[in-house]
Amino acid sequence: MKRSSLLVTFALFAHVLAGVVGDRLTVLRSPQYVHFREGQWPLSGEKVPDLVSLTMGFSVPEDLDWPGLAAGSLFQRPRANVVIVVRGVGSLDLPSNISSYPLENPVPFTLDSVANTIHTLFAESTPVVLQLAPSQERLYMMGMANTVFEDLPVTLQQIRSRLSQDGSVLHTLPLHSLSRNNEADLLFLSEIQVLHDICALLLRHKHLARDQAPDLFSLELSGLEEIGHRYGTDSPQFQDAAKILAAALQKFADDVSGVYGNNAVVEVVTVKTFEVVLTRKSRSILETQQMTNPGSPYNLAYKYNFDYAVIFNIVLWLMIVMALAIIVIAYNLWNMDPGYDSIIYRMTNQKIRMD
Repeated sequence: MKRSSLLVTFALFAHVLAGVVGDRLTVLRSPQYVHFREGQWPLSGEKVPDLVSLTMGFSVPEDLDWPGLAAGSLFQRPRANVVIVVRGVGSLDLPSNISSYPLENPVPFTLDSVANTIHTLFAESTPVVLQLAPSQERLYMMGMANTVFEDLPVTLQQIRSRLSQDGSVLHTLPLHSLSRNNEADLLFLSEIQVLHDICALLLRHKHLARDQAPDLFSLELSGLEEIGHRYGTDSPQFQDAAKILAAALQKFADDVSGVYGNNAVVEVVTVKTFEVVLTRKSRSILETQQMTNPGSPYNLAYKYNFDYAVIFNIVLWLMIVMALAIIVIAYNLWNMDPGYDSIIYRMTNQKIRMD
């Protein structure tokens, strides 16, 4: 009996420990009208873009069956949403009074669907959309982001040059065991510099935070992952870097929330490693060489549009109504008596009789 109780206790402890040290979705800042419930409800990694869309008041193709997000206000939407993906660590030492949830199936995701929604709904306004991954030198800007972040260093060479200029984070950060001469350390410090420069540029363009168009920011940081590969996750360098990153993220969230008047949602996704989706591909020896999509050299299908069902029903029922209307009109014309049903023939007959 004692042994079974001990096993149950150990299993519960392992479950709680996995929820604490595993991959996490942490909400650093959110307005009062965007309410995240307290609890340990797991969220699938592929549903993060849907969660971002719902927090911004947009609709999603499929309902998000996740109790962590309560129903929001119909008359208010956040002015900005910031998603920061930190690779190489399952969790960071962030404040305990913020909302945090386990992350399941941490697959790579993008916020392209959210950016397209903003571009479609607010094409005539001035939204700021920025998606940046410094380590991969991947950058996407839309709307007023081309004006706001035109001076932002985006390539690794530009960021490292920025580290040697005035106002660099190297003069304010407690580096401790980190070195300025190591590639992995410089990559991590470069990402901290990018966070600092983004806040500085937003503070310089505060007027863009007062318009009606919501803004979207997506950042992917992998410098901590490189430090873990270089020194190990138990090394002093990794521990110091994790503390620096946690403090930088908290300051970044405070600055962004201040720029947008506490009307911004800031989420941090910490992922130890991304799961690669494995698919098994097969090819038949009878496969035809005719391409179903001439515009694609890889014989890919056409991109599916979620409005296809709506457009199909509109066209289908419109054609049915028009066909029925033509049949009814043709039937009435065929059975019409020109002498009684047509005013033209009736007046003509009266005129003939009078003459």
